[in-house]
Amino acid sequence: MENLIITHLKTNAQNLEMWIANDQTNNLAVGHIFMNIEKDNKIKFLDAWVHSDYRRMGIYRLLWETRWEYVLENYKDYTIYAWCKDSSLPLLIEKGFETGEIVTYVEKKI
Repeated sequence: MENLIITHLKTNAQNLEMWIANDQTNNLAVGHIFMNIEKDNKIKFLDAWVHSDYRRMGIYRLLWETRWEYVLENYKDYTIYAWCKDSSLPLLIEKGFETGEIVTYVEKKI
């Protein structure tokens, strides 16, 4: 998308960093992705979101790749880890991540 701008933000209160995708044409935030810097040189890749009207346009991949390049440039010798959905797993495997245990979400209303 030619009208898309990715902005990187760091929080002061927490060890979070995020990237926001904005559609300048509609002045709308259309996606975001986060990571958390942890002790012992670890980084946890956190959730990502893309607006339902903007899905299947490559925005998730663009956000992911932007964060990935930033980590490669700024966090040498860190261990990166993430919990991901089945739909995100191929991208992580493409980047050389190894799978760990499989976890299943469960829920019960009381």
